[in-house]
Order: sequence, then C-alpha cells, then structure tokens
Amino acid sequence: MTVNGASTTNGSATTNGSATNGAKPSMPGNKDLDYDVLIIGAGLSGIYSLYRMRQMGLRAKVIEAGSGEGGTWFWNRYPGARFDSESYSYIFSFSQEVLDEWDWSEHFSSQPETLRYCQFLAKKFDLKRDMKFNTRVKSAHFQQTSNSWLTTDETGAQYTSRYLITCMGILNEPTLPNIPGVHNFKGDAFHTARWPSDAAGKLDGKRVGIIGTGATAIQTIQEIVKTVGSLAVFQRTPNWTCPLRNTKISTKEMKEIRESYPEIFQKCLDSYAGFIHLSDTRSTFDLTHEEREAFWEEIYAKPGFSKYLSNFRDIGTDRKANTLYSNFIAKKIRERVNDPEVAEKLIPKNHGFGTRRVPLESGYYEAFNKPNVQLVDINENPIERITEKGIMTKDGELEFDVIIYATGFDAVTGSFRAVDFQGKDGLKLTDQWSESIQTYLGLTVNSFPNMFMVMGPHQMFGNIPRSIEYAVNWISNLIGYAAENNITYIEATPQKMDQWGDHVNECAVGLLANEVDSWMTGVNKNLSHKQKRSIARYNGPAPGYRKKCDDVASRKYSDFTIL
Repeated sequence: MTVNGASTTNGSATTNGSATNGAKPSMPGNKDLDYDVLIIGAGLSGIYSLYRMRQMGLRAKVIEAGSGEGGTWFWNRYPGARFDSESYSYIFSFSQEVLDEWDWSEHFSSQPETLRYCQFLAKKFDLKRDMKFNTRVKSAHFQQTSNSWLTTDETGAQYTSRYLITCMGILNEPTLPNIPGVHNFKGDAFHTARWPSDAAGKLDGKRVGIIGTGATAIQTIQEIVKTVGSLAVFQRTPNWTCPLRNTKISTKEMKEIRESYPEIFQKCLDSYAGFIHLSDTRSTFDLTHEEREAFWEEIYAKPGFSKYLSNFRDIGTDRKANTLYSNFIAKKIRERVNDPEVAEKLIPKNHGFGTRRVPLESGYYEAFNKPNVQLVDINENPIERITEKGIMTKDGELEFDVIIYATGFDAVTGSFRAVDFQGKDGLKLTDQWSESIQTYLGLTVNSFPNMFMVMGPHQMFGNIPRSIEYAVNWISNLIGYAAENNITYIEATPQKMDQWGDHVNECAVGLLANEVDSWMTGVNKNLSHKQKRSIARYNGPAPGYRKKCDDVASRKYSDFTIL
C-alpha cells in the first residue's frame, strides 16, 4: 500500500512521481515513427495516460477534438451538470502533491469545478505542450510492415506511432432522436452535450421543450425550471431517481477528508464498483417488513449512491426483493409529486430500481409541481415530427422558443464507430464487433495489435477515475515491459478473447439489469440502426476484475502474442 492509498498491485505511481517500472527512455526501435504512443482524447483518461507515458520517458501526443482538456467535463456544460459520486472518491490517487493541494468545495462537484480539476492536472504536470486541440481523428490503421499505427485527422494530417491508446470516453457521441424534421425547427435547438455558451439568456422567460428524462435531462430540468417561462417535458421512459443530498465542504471538513484519503481509496478498492459505498451482506428477506422499511429510510436519507450501493445484496438479482424496494421508492415519488396522475407517469413500470443507471437529483420531482411545467407522455401522445415552430404530437402542435435534446449518447462503442479503426489485413473494428463486442480484458482486441482501450467495452466502469487509474497503469506497465524487452508487437489471441467474452457473460448471469434495454446493455433506441443487445461493461466485482488483469501481468503477458 502506498501513502496515497493506491494498491501496489494496480501499478500506481509512487508518491514522488517517479516511474515504477524502470523503462528505458523512449524506444530506439521507434526512431522512424513520430511518436512512441499516440493518445486519442484529452479527458481524464488521456490526461493520466499522457502523464504515465511521460513518466516512462516516452514520446507521446494527445489528439483532442475539443478546444481544451476535460473530455466529458469539457463538452457537458448544461445547467446542473455534476457527478453523483463523492468528489473525494472521484479524484486521482497517483500524486500526493495533488491530493495535498486540491480542495473540493462540494461533496458532489459541479461541472465547472470538475473541469477546473482537469485543467489543474494539465497545468501542474505541463501536459498541454503535448496535446493538440481542435483536432478530430478520422481514421487509425495498423501498418503491418512496421507494426505501427497510422492515424489521420480530419484535416488530412497524419501521425505515426508504435502504440495507440484510445481515451474517448463511454458517453462521448451525442445522439439526436430518430424523429422526422429534427433539423426543421427555426428557434434555438441543441443537445445537452453541446450546450451553447450563451444558452442561459436564451432560456430566461422562454417557452422550452425538452425531449428525454434520463440522467442528463433530470439534472437539466431541475435547474432550468427556475428561470424558463414554461417547460414541456417529453418522456418516453421514466427513470428511477433519488435525492443527491449535496452539501458544501468546509475548510475543516476538507482537512479531515485529506487526512482520510488512504482509507477512502482503500474502501473504493474493496468495493464492488469502486465507490465508497459497501453493500449490506444481508438478504432483503432476512428482516421483517418493519426492519426493512427502517433500513431503507436510513439509506434513503444518506447522500449519494447509498440508496442503491449500500442496499441489501439481492436487490439487483432477486426480482421479488427488487420489487419491494422499487415500491418503496415509488412511494417516495408519490409523496413528492402533487398530481397523482403525473406521479404515476413518473414512476417506471417496465424496469425495477437499479436495473438501469440510477441518476441522482435535487428537486427534480418538485419541478412537476410548478404550474408552468407540463409532462408529455409520448407513449400516450407520440411525437409525430419536429416543425418549424415546435413539436407536433398526435394531439396537436406545441410551439416553443427553444428545444433541448436530452437524448443521450451512442454509448460505449459509439466513440469507436466514429473513427475508422482498421487492424490487420484491413479488418474494420466495426466488423469485428458486428455480431457482439469482443475484447480481451476490455483493454485489447484481437487483430488490433498495439492498440489499447481505456474505458472501452468490457471494462469495469463504476467510479470512473478509479477505473481509469487502474486501466492506464496496467497499459503503461505493459508498454514499459515492451520497452525493456525490445518488443514491438502485442496482440490479444483469439482464444483469450473468446475466454474473456465467456467470462464477461458469466458475470452478467442473474443480473436483472441485463434484462433491460439501456446503454449498459448496448441498446440506444434513438439510433436509426437497430442494435443487438450485448454486454457492454464488466459486471463482476472490481477487485475480481483487477485480479484477472494482474494475473496476466504476473505471467509476463504470455496470454498475448508478443514479438
């Protein structure tokens, strides 16, 4: 265990920032290439990947489509955007200096503060000199004659590198709804992930329509309702959501948090999904009705994901247990929404609590008590088309000054579809994944040598920075091993990839979440092309995932074809 609480088995850097693996400076075999490592994306994954490559003395470059670093926190600037895992569990653990210097102002940080954290990291470690902004990658093709990657951006500029690391995020490619006339509206219209800088003034006192009631919509609605003239919320599928219970962090409390970082990181390492919340080991049916209700009241009153992650162990697997808890949350919704008919429409009927991602809120349900807010259930009153003046439904046209699309993303694999990735013999990654997602460890893909994915499919998503830190360290250590041993070719074998696919599927057996269409099962209903349901993420425990990957490293990466 290091001072900052990061496990030595996950390849964390030491607290003084020195390299952990003794890799040689740069790679002599790469002298004819532009870079040793090219990194796509300057979000948290790209920031830490560049730091680690620099730490090993390698020539690395980050290519980023945006005009600045931050990734998710650069693009998603809609009102109310914030993360719903505790700020102090979201911070990276690799630098004791950063832990000592950075203060969080809230238990659940807002987008502006999280973006400042990303910028703080980039400035502290002088990373921006190796980042190229306003540059969108068009293609990346493996060159078999030189065991290298040729990456081309949209301007036609090309970059050669031995290794390619994708740091493109799991929610990066926004999708508009598959509705006729989506571009016909003459007023202001935008997706939440591309929120215009002057949008605040555009909303004040205006007639606003928002399509969607997912995590982004929930955060947006509860904020914009404070200033808009009127708001119509178009809902296809209601989502379960619970109170965030965010509060400010005082100077005294931040000092206590800083002193507790080792325990915080250890708790994250021990937990199922990298959060500070540990599940209750009891079954729902070990308690009487009164005892269950008292326990659920207790965790409902707590901040953050405690409402789900600190629950009984069978909530996500036992249908009867899930129904009981879903009924408890439904009762809470009815208590908060004045109109019983609206309340019923806001309560999900086609999936249980926690079987889709559970967003957290601060006044979402109370928004529907306002006289200027209208809920449009498009199952009863379908949207027929977008018009020049607004939205035409079966019951008639609603006119708006602004339409907001909170319609989500082409999640997990969408970022990969947006780039022409070609591996050996010109094999397209989209073809490799046409039947189902195939990876080894969620980090590599057969026929795509020397390409590594941070937060690609089949990885443990959970608390994202915890997962990023582990994945980047594992990839860095493999690249360091290659540098030490004059290796220029690393490829997952078909056999190991098949075995990993079987393991990922086994981890998902019995989970109620895998019976539901959601981005976590590879289904986005906004896309025009039909998607096959597949397991998009690793559903087993995070400690088990890390052990699987650590075992591969302990065998000196013999699971790979290495030349």
